[in-house]
Amino acid sequence: MSYALNSADWIAPARRRTAADRLLTWAPLISVMAALSWRLAGPGWATGVLLFSAAVAIGAAYRIAVRLDESWLILRLNARKAELEDSAALAFNRKNLAPIQQLQADRIAARVDRIDPATLADDWSHRRIIAAWVVGAAVLMTVVFWPAQSRVPPLAPSAAYTGAAPTHPRLSGQRVRIVPPAYTGLPARYSPSLDVRAPMGSRIEWTLAFSPVAQSAALQLVGGQTVALSQQTEGWEGSLRLDIPSLYYVTAQGYRMSSATHRLEPIVDEPPQVQVVEPASGLLTLRPGQRIWRIVFEANDDYAVDPIGRLTLTTAIGQGENVRFTERMRTVSGQGDRRRKRFAIDLDLAAFGLQEGSDLVAQLTVADTRTPSPQVVRGPGVILRWPAPVPAAADGLELMAKQTMPAYFRSQRQVIIDTEALIRERRTLDPEAFMIRSDTIGVDQRLLRLRYGEFVGMEAEETPRRPPMPTADKDTADAQPEDQIDHHDGDGHDHGAAPESPVFGGLGNITAEFGHVHDESEAATLLDPDTRALLKSALDAMWEAELRLRSGQPEQALPFELKALDFIKRVQQASRIYLPRIGSTQPPIDETRRMAGKREGIVGGGATLTPFVIDDAVPATAWRALSSPQAVDLGGLNQWVRANSGRIRDPLSVLAAIDALRNDPTSPVLRNRLKGQLWTVLTRPPVHVRRRHDGGAVGRRYTQGLR
Repeated sequence: MSYALNSADWIAPARRRTAADRLLTWAPLISVMAALSWRLAGPGWATGVLLFSAAVAIGAAYRIAVRLDESWLILRLNARKAELEDSAALAFNRKNLAPIQQLQADRIAARVDRIDPATLADDWSHRRIIAAWVVGAAVLMTVVFWPAQSRVPPLAPSAAYTGAAPTHPRLSGQRVRIVPPAYTGLPARYSPSLDVRAPMGSRIEWTLAFSPVAQSAALQLVGGQTVALSQQTEGWEGSLRLDIPSLYYVTAQGYRMSSATHRLEPIVDEPPQVQVVEPASGLLTLRPGQRIWRIVFEANDDYAVDPIGRLTLTTAIGQGENVRFTERMRTVSGQGDRRRKRFAIDLDLAAFGLQEGSDLVAQLTVADTRTPSPQVVRGPGVILRWPAPVPAAADGLELMAKQTMPAYFRSQRQVIIDTEALIRERRTLDPEAFMIRSDTIGVDQRLLRLRYGEFVGMEAEETPRRPPMPTADKDTADAQPEDQIDHHDGDGHDHGAAPESPVFGGLGNITAEFGHVHDESEAATLLDPDTRALLKSALDAMWEAELRLRSGQPEQALPFELKALDFIKRVQQASRIYLPRIGSTQPPIDETRRMAGKREGIVGGGATLTPFVIDDAVPATAWRALSSPQAVDLGGLNQWVRANSGRIRDPLSVLAAIDALRNDPTSPVLRNRLKGQLWTVLTRPPVHVRRRHDGGAVGRRYTQGLR
């Protein structure tokens, strides 16, 4: 056998592995260069750098691979294969060989032919490749996720500013940089003007240039501090933390550059909002066989919501006022982006020990990421109710039995709980919100008082009149109310139609047939005297509590609420109240007072008007002074506006008008401008009396004719 082997077949696998090894080692560097180009110059430059770097890397790998030639192959075979007897060159070059050399070449070629070419290639550089990719990935992540740094723009021209005098410097360039707080997640930006509106707590940095160069410069807050500027390479620089709304102007060498003022307006961080996504209703009834209750809350904030929330689970087990409350806390995690989180909770109902007539209330408490002092908000509650069994009806001929505790009788305890919570939160609420919540609890107390009042025959206060109470017995349809009033035809009341076929000798419903009552016949039941006295005492206490709640005095209402609750508990000591079916006894009519014309004890004292008193007359006094040429206390007005900025829609506009009038006190235009701003600040009277319409031309002629 005499033939020569082709060296390219044994060299090709080694060349491919060498080129691939080099490209894997250099790939992280190429990626980092492309990422830097994208971050610094944009995607166009990144694409160009990526293509150019890849081409250079492929060319360099090819140059390294072609160095593996036939000489390298012969050396590698002789070094790794001892059976070739250092004669591998004879297998690839058979020119000018002696016979004995030809015989040796055949023997070596047969041995080389049995060698796998892939075993001659160098091993992979595992350590070098892994180290390159680890370092490259770290650098790549740093480049990609490094906070974006805005390119510093040049100073914007300020042609509108002129110097205090021709020889004084004027503002020729400006640049305002806004750095929001870290918890907002907002990047730093530049404001195109000297008016700044940014999140509260932001750092405001000014760079100002003057022509000619000023010897000193500062920012003067109207009625406040002075921000000194230091001279740097581009101009005068200074910074301030934005916490309160203010007005400021630029000064150079002690002179004010312009009469105009600029605004520093902080954006207040709003508390998060919580809403219930699932279920759709706030009150659900437990389904037969239900084991899992799924609740989904959604919280959103203007900057970020804390992904960890607290779920409050309250169980109310029992009926009437004898309810046992148990509260549990659970930590839940939300999913979603930083501004909107969704909290999905699946509750195992077996762990709460619910019984018939019990409730399970779930509320979510979330916070935002504001630092320091994050804002915490408790969302709306969702109630899962296991209905109580319906009591069996009681029948009787002379007596009727009635349950004393309808479902809504337990709400008096809830009124007390709401009042105590309002008292605890009083310091954290503004006066308007506090008054609204107190009035809302007072309305709840009023509704409860009206419902209790129906059981003692109290006149209903709302129209249209409610249907009969669901707790009344059907056997009381013909019972006469206690406070029945004598009526007759033509008294102005709707007496209804008489029965079509009365039965001779039957008593029937005489009141319904011949009279008229003011109360619901099934609601105005008769109670025994002791129970009636207790209920009336409870109603009196509820009335006092309602009066103070609707006046914004929950601390004074709480003792009366507790007193009413005590009376209700005393009523509960009897499981049933038996009401006799008897008629009512009307008080005798005093014949001596009929048609006598005497009004003693009938007409009360006339109502008196309470004068409206302005709590703080500073803006009203200033407004009246602006209507006349007299001087205005601008200093006191400035302090009042700053102290009451929360109740003013745009306090900076009022402060700007005050500062403008301070510079030119005699200007009628500036006085009218400030007067218009104060008109929006003045306290309005609580009641507006509308003038009666005069009826137009016809009405005026009629009035003139009467005169």
